Amino acid sequence: MKILAVSDQVVDRIYTLTPQGHFSGVKMILGCGDLPYTYLEYLVSMLNVPMFYVPGNHDPEFNPRVAYSRAEGGSNLDLKWTRENGLLIAGFGGCIRYRPDGVNQYSQAEAFIRAAQLMPGFLWNRIHYGRALDILITHSPPFGIHDDDSHAHRGLRAINWILRWARPRYHFHGHTHFYRQNLEPSADQFGPTTIMNVFPYKVIEIENV
Repeated sequence: MKILAVSDQVVDRIYTLTPQGHFSGVKMILGCGDLPYTYLEYLVSMLNVPMFYVPGNHDPEFNPRVAYSRAEGGSNLDLKWTRENGLLIAGFGGCIRYRPDGVNQYSQAEAFIRAAQLMPGFLWNRIHYGRALDILITHSPPFGIHDDDSHAHRGLRAINWILRWARPRYHFHGHTHFYRQNLEPSADQFGPTTIMNVFPYKVIEIENV
């Protein structure tokens, strides 16, 4: 199964590649935050596949009654999980708090409280499907993996906790920008989980369960 994962930066050539059929084999879109919702809406309208996303620290605060706070045609998966094409997918939006009034920003303690809301769903999955999770999408990287020394780009320890507990096959995130792909690895292994920085976009092929 082919997945298109995107984050943080609008890639102008996608507007050319998509009509040319470059992403014709893609079966799902995953958004990892900090992208204009009009960009996500363009992708889902052109590819006509399920789309799931989480908000980043530059995205508006989600309000189901306000149109600009969501991407039409997609599902905000922050603190939720879903089953699509046999895959169990969960989302965790936002990043470390670096401004007192920042939207979608959390202290390390606040992030743990938020992460705990995912645990009942993971337990339910383990009982019914024999596993907690296949794919985790977040905006922030985990603490100490793909994060940065600057406070605004420090990873969230709660994500490490989710990975240890749920043991997904894949974790896709954004927030940190790897411009020199030949020098900075965009994928790492954390136990059974392949952690991938998808900035600005990646096409990933994974096996269905």
